[in-house]
Parts: sequence; structure tokens; C-alpha cells
Amino acid sequence: MCPHPLMHTLASALGVRDPRLKGREVPLFMDVHTIEGGVSAADVAGAHQKDLETQEKFGVSYLRYWVDEGAGKIFCLVEARDAEDANNVHREAHGLVADEIYLVGEYT
Repeated sequence: MCPHPLMHTLASALGVRDPRLKGREVPLFMDVHTIEGGVSAADVAGAHQKDLETQEKFGVSYLRYWVDEGAGKIFCLVEARDAEDANNVHREAHGLVADEIYLVGEYT
């Protein structure tokens, strides 16, 4: 797990607002999965549906995902209090936890 959620929690406790939230109450995370040998978009769609069915329990909202089938890469955009909650959804929904999770900002 990356250190960013801890930094966000500490900043919140000190009353410092993370500028990457850009008006959001909940931080955005991008997680990355790597599946050796590739992955099908259909399989990812099924796993994403299981995430949607599980997310409420953890106060998480999986917003979008992207797939590179040949490279076996899956990218998930999620609103969550912290990276651990986001990964807990994957763990409970289908067991495919992310290899990496990044706190990301929305810039326009």
C-alpha cells in the first residue's frame, strides 16, 4: 500500500485540506492490476460488477475502469477514504487486489 492515505489522514487530522481533492469530500485513487498472460475485458467487467455490489459496505465508489487486454493491465478509478478501503472491496468481491494504488488529483 502506498503512503499517501496516511498522509491524507494526517493532513485531515491537522485541518489541512489536500489540494488534489478539488472540492471533493472523498479522495480519488487509481489502482493498477497486472495479470500475467493478459486479461479479457469481459472478465474485468464481471469483476467490476462484483466491486459495485460490494463497495457500499466499505464506503467506496468505483467510478470507472480501463483495460489493456494484451498487457494484462487494469486501471480502476475509485473514491475512497483511503487505499485500504478501496483494496478491501477488491479483496472481498473477487480476491484480485491491486498491485499498486495511487492518490490522484483531478486537474482541468
